[in-house]
Amino acid sequence: MTQQTDPYGATTTDDAVAGRVLNAAGGDWDDVAEEAAALGEERIVVNMGPQHPSTHGVLRLILEIDGETVTEARAGIGYLHTGIEKNMEFRTWVQGVTFCTRMDYLAPMFQETVYCLAIERLLGVTDRIPERASVIRVLMMELTRISSHLVAMATGGMEMGATTVMTVGFRERERILKVIELITGLRMNNAYIRPGGVAQDLPRGAVDEIQSMIPEVQRGLGELEKLLNENPILKGRTVDVGYLDLTGCIALGITGPVLRSTGLPHDLRRAQPYCGYETYDFDVITRDSCDAYGRLRIRIDECYESLRIIAQTVERLQRLEGPVMIEDKKIAWPAQLAIGSDGMGNSLDHIRHIMGTSMEALIHHFKLVTEGFRVPAGQVYQAVESPKGELGVHLVSDGGTKPYRAHFRDASFNNLQATAAMCEGGQIADVIVAVASIDPVMGGVDR
Repeated sequence: MTQQTDPYGATTTDDAVAGRVLNAAGGDWDDVAEEAAALGEERIVVNMGPQHPSTHGVLRLILEIDGETVTEARAGIGYLHTGIEKNMEFRTWVQGVTFCTRMDYLAPMFQETVYCLAIERLLGVTDRIPERASVIRVLMMELTRISSHLVAMATGGMEMGATTVMTVGFRERERILKVIELITGLRMNNAYIRPGGVAQDLPRGAVDEIQSMIPEVQRGLGELEKLLNENPILKGRTVDVGYLDLTGCIALGITGPVLRSTGLPHDLRRAQPYCGYETYDFDVITRDSCDAYGRLRIRIDECYESLRIIAQTVERLQRLEGPVMIEDKKIAWPAQLAIGSDGMGNSLDHIRHIMGTSMEALIHHFKLVTEGFRVPAGQVYQAVESPKGELGVHLVSDGGTKPYRAHFRDASFNNLQATAAMCEGGQIADVIVAVASIDPVMGGVDR
């Protein structure tokens, strides 16, 4: 038996060596440098990142510049290492909600909703979801849409040096998060929308809180408009910056505000309605500037439209009574969840029932929580309109209690392809503006 020294300085034996140790270094950066040297050209390659250039996550931009002009731009992704989709294969269908809600962590309700809608289609229970639960889902999604857009505007303004835009944007977002926390118990990563409905009904006082929040956020949006809409400095930084026309959007599969800034009124809430969106009165906002300024204006106007929808959901919830979870006890988990004095937990009546009067109910509750319910074998694709664009999920079931495969079409992932088209030929100072106008969240990109 011989001793060897591995590349890290440790002494090992032949028996202990499982295989060769390979060191990886350089990667794409070495390739770029070698190519530049081989061509004999004088060019500057800027490694911008990995950092947070208004992307709400870790993005690396590799920019080739000639003076102040960007001649080539590439986006480097994969720095968050979440592994969410793979992890979901080892959790029950209900537990998967707590994973997918963390992808785009600025828009958790949309991921929860699209995932649950897909499960309900596989189960064949879409028509059995209580109407009150669907209205609450719409309410939570539109609250989250405003929250996400406010972050996009706030961080975009901050990157351009407009600190007041950031403080106003986050102040208004706090009003939204206060309502979300009141309803779900959490500000983010809520796991509130569940297969079959929602985890619990609105708590006492929630409707009054929402009604008082709406005019406050409207005033805050008005302040943002005064700061931004006709500001000559902002328009100088955003008009004709990050230009991408309809042809480019279609070629790259771009959706959301970036697509609607080309004048195409594509919105899945209208094109492929879900959760009863066809019954709500709202406008699909478009502009025809194809630039960062148009996307900013679209997000502001969409916040107003979301407030319109929220007001309609409140009106419906005030007159609409009924359950918020499907009646089928083989799917409804957690059962009869309620907010009590100790925070969140099953109602006392339900606990007394399963712990004191019905052994069968206790056994069923135990199996439902520990093993989960089975979903018939099959596959489905479901999509919703997230703040960034089309958010889709392709779910595959093999008939078991866990997803065989869960793959998400995250809008940020597709939209980030536009980085090169928006930035090449422009100034290096405009790169961050262009990326901010895409509004990618890297948790959704890397997932």
